[in-house]
Amino acid sequence: MGISQTELGARAGIDEFCASARINQYERGKHAPDFLTVCNLAKVLGVPAAYFYAEDDNLAELIALFGKLRATERKSLLASVRSLVEGA
Repeated sequence: MGISQTELGARAGIDEFCASARINQYERGKHAPDFLTVCNLAKVLGVPAAYFYAEDDNLAELIALFGKLRATERKSLLASVRSLVEGA
């Protein structure tokens, strides 16, 4: 997004004094944010909270892209995926 760790943290409601250090710890996996913090970070970054829990990069990308769709587009995509799975 082109913002600093401090700005990301502050936008997500983390105290600006410790925002950079906390975001750095989250990125390195030293500490895990609580779910409310994940939701706040997701909102700032414009991705669904589920994005942070994806098991691989492809799933994370799919979740991020799905989050950008309108409700009608999501329904259509889900119907297409269901038909692919059922036809397999």
